[in-house]
Amino acid sequence: MVAHEGLWRRDGRGLRPARRGALLGGLSLFGGLCLCCLPTLGRSAEGFAMDEVGPGIFIRRGPDAEATPENNDAIANIGFVVGERSVLVTESGGSLADGQWLRGQIKQRTDKPISHVVLTHVHPDHCFGAEAFEADKPVFVGHHALRSALDARGEYYRTRLVEILGAEKAGRVVYPTLEVADGAEVDLGGRRLTFHAHGTAHTNCDLSMRDSASGILFPADLLFVTRIPSLDGSLVGWLKEAEVLKAMGAAKAVPGHGPTLVAFAPALADLTRYLGTLRDETRKALASDMPIEKAVASIGRSEAGKWALFDLYNGRNVTQAFKELEWE
Repeated sequence: MVAHEGLWRRDGRGLRPARRGALLGGLSLFGGLCLCCLPTLGRSAEGFAMDEVGPGIFIRRGPDAEATPENNDAIANIGFVVGERSVLVTESGGSLADGQWLRGQIKQRTDKPISHVVLTHVHPDHCFGAEAFEADKPVFVGHHALRSALDARGEYYRTRLVEILGAEKAGRVVYPTLEVADGAEVDLGGRRLTFHAHGTAHTNCDLSMRDSASGILFPADLLFVTRIPSLDGSLVGWLKEAEVLKAMGAAKAVPGHGPTLVAFAPALADLTRYLGTLRDETRKALASDMPIEKAVASIGRSEAGKWALFDLYNGRNVTQAFKELEWE
């Protein structure tokens, strides 16, 4: 989906003149394509450690930062799950260099083959390390909408990563070979991983996973902790999918950003508090015909001290919320 269509908007009745939407394009970085995940300060992936958050589950915490030449876009939580027969990579990393680092961490801990690599959504910090695992010939698991999202954005993201990291580190687009339309299950031997393809929320291609052996939920970027959520899909949809995650009944979760393992209920409550504030205050601003410039400066300010990178992302989130909610 294109980020905007100039002064026009397409809906079920064809092209309609935009209202506030005409003002939004200039407030969206890179034409509205979320780089949650592209260009403050970070550290090299070599300085990271892997936390064993459950038996055979190893996760690296990414810093609350943006991509830099120094950190190789190693800013997301990534890791792997070891079964009796094989290994599943929970996220591939943010670049070829990051993926190579993760693959090295796996080989230090087990000689079992890497059978699956999960690509939880389209953002580069979660999927541009996939090339590092191609020699293992794994199944690349993704949402059924991920392929089209990569077609639309992948080369753009790669170009931006090359500008930041250099071509030798950036990585290239890798497509899913197992496309999850609703649910799917993978057996690593002694533990099953269950996948759920979500409706449009953080993005339009969010995939979550749950481990049968530990009960740990892997919601990826449907759950941000410490780092401000980045809205690139649907605000209303994200709140809806939060309820879907809640109904899964998990006690612990590995978020896409934040500590490597959290108590799920309070972390989800923090996320939905922010998203609910964004929704309610945006609706109020729209009802009062508030200009977008004022809305960006005022909506969600009660959350300012509660999230890292707030000033960088909240305005973009408000812009995205306006574009969605003005047509309710």
